[in-house]
Amino acid sequence: MAEFLEAVMLVCFGLSWPMNAYKAAKARTAAGTSWQFILLITLGYVAGIAAKFVSGQINWVLAVYFLNMVAIAANWIVYFRNVKLDAVAAGRYQEKHDARREAMRSESVDELLKDGGKDPKTAKYGTSMEGVEAEEAKKFQK
Repeated sequence: MAEFLEAVMLVCFGLSWPMNAYKAAKARTAAGTSWQFILLITLGYVAGIAAKFVSGQINWVLAVYFLNMVAIAANWIVYFRNVKLDAVAAGRYQEKHDARREAMRSESVDELLKDGGKDPKTAKYGTSMEGVEAEEAKKFQK
């Protein structure tokens, strides 16, 4: 009876892992996923398997432990895939941000040069590109 109850507990826990892996795969982000939690669960299953071998109670329940380990492995695979996807998304964000900054910089330079130095605000730069670039560099250093 104890083996049956242990197997029921393992099946209940084990069914949650494929659902978690599916949900994480659909989300395509590691945000909200705790690798520490997955590690603790993995260590718990390893300890349960080790306990079976140490106690000499190698029986059919051990198969359920191994099935759960397969489900946990799937969670690890999805987690690391999502971490990579998050890094790629962050890189794309950075590229987009850099492109936007460059576009804003170009617009600012165009505005400073368009009046040929007649505007009192831009007169100190005249039509010299060096003066404009120096002023723009000051803006981006802030």
